[in-house]
Amino acid sequence: MTNTVLDSPYSRVISQHSFAEVIENLLTKQHSIHSLKSFSKDELICTFSAGGVFSEPDYRTIQMDINRHITLVPGFLQYCNHSCSPNIFFNTTTMEVTALKDIKPNDEFCFFYPSTEFDMAQPFICYCGSRGCLQNIRGAKYTDYNVLAKYHLTDFIKEQLKYL
Repeated sequence: MTNTVLDSPYSRVISQHSFAEVIENLLTKQHSIHSLKSFSKDELICTFSAGGVFSEPDYRTIQMDINRHITLVPGFLQYCNHSCSPNIFFNTTTMEVTALKDIKPNDEFCFFYPSTEFDMAQPFICYCGSRGCLQNIRGAKYTDYNVLAKYHLTDFIKEQLKYL
């Protein structure tokens, strides 16, 4: 297969899968995952399971419970980057990735990190450029409740917000 996402000398395909491919930006060394097909809003993209299970968060994990953070299987899902305007959701109750909006081939899969992370291991400044970008991404614990109300959140995050 050819690189369906970026025809640029500054990127290359790292891996291809049934519905997505992982791209490396050769300038920044950053990775991203892009769709190879169309998905409709609310459509199931794939299921996932736990690879490793850890008591502490890591930049490669998603949070399942207070002291339970998992790496994702299939492993290429770890390259889903953050956006303040996400197009996918990791449902940690059903272990499914679903489309939050229509996704076209070549679209980057992005999710809202505070939707799964209460207190992130590596907070960062977001430059997603979306309207209403939150900029300071630290986890749901540090995000205004009225802002969080606009997003799909895991059952775990919803439960934690009751205690704030």
